[in-house]
Amino acid sequence: MSPVVEGAVAPDFELPDQNRQPVSLASVLGSGRSALLVFYPFAFSGICGGELEAVQSRVGDFQNSSVQVLAISCDPTFSLAAWATSAGFGFPLLSDFWPHGAVASSYGVFDTAKGMALRGTFLVRPDGTVSFTEVNRPGEPRDQDGWRRALAAV
Repeated sequence: MSPVVEGAVAPDFELPDQNRQPVSLASVLGSGRSALLVFYPFAFSGICGGELEAVQSRVGDFQNSSVQVLAISCDPTFSLAAWATSAGFGFPLLSDFWPHGAVASSYGVFDTAKGMALRGTFLVRPDGTVSFTEVNRPGEPRDQDGWRRALAAV
């Protein structure tokens, strides 16, 4: 399946966060905020950790009254809770664990052979349309300056 493209309607979803509380894309968009969806392969891994720690260190660049960061992996909630606590993340880490990778698949960023999400980033506007996409292969870090430019256009 190909990744969701700019201009497409974003697939809706509801996933548990690191505290096992449900978070839905519709609830974020319904509050009038955009959503920055950051799919990543694994909690506690080197590149993923660096990317999300960079988001946390400049969280105001990515999350504010107009946009909510939603970081999504196929890890179980218990791993995400441990990682969120140890790293001090101030945004939800969502678990696409079961059905395994269903949301990542709906966005076209699930690697079925490895059972993990690719590094996909999608900016979804409050009307549900995707206004920015970026998909990187495993081992390829993302350029967060592109995210900042996309967010500045919101």
